[in-house]
Amino acid sequence: MEDEEDQQKVSDLVRELVIRLLSSPADDGSATTNSKPNLNSPHFVNSLRYAQRILCSRLTPSVAPDAAAIADSVKRRLASHGSSSLALSFADLFAKFSSKTGPGSVNNKWAVIYLLKIISEDSKGAKSQYCPSNLLPNLSLSNDADFGKGKGSSSVKPLGDNNKKGWDNGVLLVSKDPENRRELAFREFVTLVREENEVSEEVLVRDVLYACQGVDGKYVKFDGGSDGAGYVLSDSIRVPRATRIMVHKLCELGRLFRKVTGYIAQSMDRFPAEDVGTVGQALCSALQDELTEYYKLLAVLEAQSSNPIPLVSETASSGNYLSLRRLAVWIAEPMVKMTLMADLVDKCRVLKGGAMASAIHLHARHGDPLVHEFMRRLLQRVCAPLFEMVKRWVQEGELEDIFAEFFIVGQEVKAESLWREGYRLNHSMLPSFISPSLAQRILRTGKSINFLRVCCDDRSWADAATRVATDIGVTARRGGFGYGETDTLESLVDEAAKRIDKHLLDVIYRRYKFKEHCLAIKRYLLLGQGDFVQYLMDIVGPDLSEPANTISSFKLSGLLETAVRASNAQYDDRDMLDRLRVKMMPHESGDRGWDVFSLEYDARVPLDTVFTESVMAKYLRIFNFLWKLRRVEHALTGAWKTMKPNCISYHSFTRLQSAVKKELDSTLRRCQVLWVEINHFISNLQYYIMFEVLEVSWSNFLSEMDVAKDLDDLLAAHDTYLDSIVEKSLLGELSQSLYKSLLVIFDLILRFRSHADRLYEGIQELQARITRSSQSSSEQGSWTADGRKALTQRAGEFLRNMGHDLEEISKEYSSLQEEFISQFPVQKHVDLKFLFFRLDFNEFYRRVSPSS
Repeated sequence: MEDEEDQQKVSDLVRELVIRLLSSPADDGSATTNSKPNLNSPHFVNSLRYAQRILCSRLTPSVAPDAAAIADSVKRRLASHGSSSLALSFADLFAKFSSKTGPGSVNNKWAVIYLLKIISEDSKGAKSQYCPSNLLPNLSLSNDADFGKGKGSSSVKPLGDNNKKGWDNGVLLVSKDPENRRELAFREFVTLVREENEVSEEVLVRDVLYACQGVDGKYVKFDGGSDGAGYVLSDSIRVPRATRIMVHKLCELGRLFRKVTGYIAQSMDRFPAEDVGTVGQALCSALQDELTEYYKLLAVLEAQSSNPIPLVSETASSGNYLSLRRLAVWIAEPMVKMTLMADLVDKCRVLKGGAMASAIHLHARHGDPLVHEFMRRLLQRVCAPLFEMVKRWVQEGELEDIFAEFFIVGQEVKAESLWREGYRLNHSMLPSFISPSLAQRILRTGKSINFLRVCCDDRSWADAATRVATDIGVTARRGGFGYGETDTLESLVDEAAKRIDKHLLDVIYRRYKFKEHCLAIKRYLLLGQGDFVQYLMDIVGPDLSEPANTISSFKLSGLLETAVRASNAQYDDRDMLDRLRVKMMPHESGDRGWDVFSLEYDARVPLDTVFTESVMAKYLRIFNFLWKLRRVEHALTGAWKTMKPNCISYHSFTRLQSAVKKELDSTLRRCQVLWVEINHFISNLQYYIMFEVLEVSWSNFLSEMDVAKDLDDLLAAHDTYLDSIVEKSLLGELSQSLYKSLLVIFDLILRFRSHADRLYEGIQELQARITRSSQSSSEQGSWTADGRKALTQRAGEFLRNMGHDLEEISKEYSSLQEEFISQFPVQKHVDLKFLFFRLDFNEFYRRVSPSS
């Protein structure tokens, strides 16, 4: 109601103003009385309507909207014409007018003051003090006038005397153009535009909007020619070249739109579904959502396109019209987004899973905030399935990858191969925003859960995983974290890996006694339990001297159990002793039991993850080498027992000639010297193997075991431990020449043991014959029966043969040992230098070596 009252008041004021302007002096010539116009006359009605149109128009003055400045101008004008009192009255009235606020006050005060000032100036600029009566009846506005256009337009200025010059067909001049040339130029331009355009701009705008939706218009149609598919305007249609170029640029959006919608339709209709995958489906969903926003914009533009487009000389009835230039501004941002989506469609057409996410991520590294935000929003949708897979994997160990999109691949394997071969990284599916180190931690975390569940039959890991999710703040709901939240992902993975790996190692150490099993293997397969090894060799030696095909493995198993019960090994854990078994390696004809005998340790699940077949094969190689070394050491010990001085009674040979005695002394001395030399070599070699190699490697292994944080660290520590033993024990690839030379020396030492046994057996037999001959000189066939000469001859021949054989063995041993020691300086392994020093601490072999 108040608004209606205000409008009525304004209308009344305008009406009163027009009445005063149209009032003329009285017939008597009085200056104080004016005759009012006829309020029902057409002249008054037209003048009032014209005034209302002027006040409601968009005409803008060429001055700044400053009421105080306009008031100062009026006061100066009044003062300059000698009307000081009027100037003071005006200042007082303006002060009251400007201070009035609230209901009933005028908001646009400066416009009112400016209107009154212009009316006063126009009235005084006429021929008389009042406006001519023949002026106002002709006041009207033409529909072709462009009010407010250009900065040159100013206030309304009716021209008194220049009526004929400034008015044309009732058009009021509103600019400084007395000839009205601007209006004439506009009319001529409109005529030219209509002649040049066969199709109006409204129709082209409508066709472009159709093209932006992938639909052919009346004049703009899709052309899939060889020069490149796209929407084109037919050449037969007459339009300006600039308009044709503009239409072509705008219709590029339609071509991109068709590409994006075609990809979405093709992906949704593709069969089977694994060709698309969940990531591809997420991409299609995200693109569809972006197209939904695009459709909303097109709806707004279509609504605006229904409004007519005003020409430059016409007054627009509404500012919400749509021209080609306005359309170019509207679709600038959608064009950028559609270009990105079309580019992604081209790149992702043959990709899926993590590879698709990586391709999209490359486009997100852009400096434009609009592009960056658009790609970030798109990637959050696309990567949601991948992050859901990561969360399920690190929290539950579940590989939920139906369409082979995840960067972790699982395969069916046996329980003992689950850790090493059950799961692996598929680098082609690894998103570029996940680093390789983080991917390895993700892989290991899920593997640990599956290893606990399958191999260890453990379910307590679930509590640790639940606590991790609670501590990090990632709940079980979908979308707990996503793209752009790499810190949250790393925190979740690190915390889950830390707790689950710790739980896994506790299970391995405590429940399955991993350290105790390693120690048992060291004692029995690496021959660290000395009394057990010595007793085993004593009782299996006779059987192992037989041909390999005649030996019973059941008998050897019984002897193994006997050796366990007769040594301190009987106090070890029974479960570990039951895992120790006899193994006969494949043999050929001519092989002895010593060549095929070995021990094996039965490592069951989950320990077989560490003690795999390849690992146990390395243990077997080490055992065979150590077994040969112990056999040689055992043979030397047996030879020494035979060579003890109290085994021979020299008084039995008093009847022999002195030459035979000297031959006997020389042979025995040569045998003992050779034994000492061989024993020095074997003792130092055995010390090096047992202490410098086995014990040092075991100590390092224990240290690395204590600092291991996960099962991979434990496996790496054990592999390092085993490889260290292999390399230092001359079993490595770089020490094969040394190892072969050492085996030849071992065979020669066993030959020496055989010759030593023959020597002392012959001497003992000779001693027995001499003793019997002294008791019964009439025995036939004995040495003494043939006389003293025959006995001496046979004894001398036996000793000479044995001495010659020992001399050959001594020379061959010296040659082999010198060859063996000469290879040490070129060996790269540092620890072999300590063995070299122990074997040749006084540089004896280097002095006698021909190469020195």
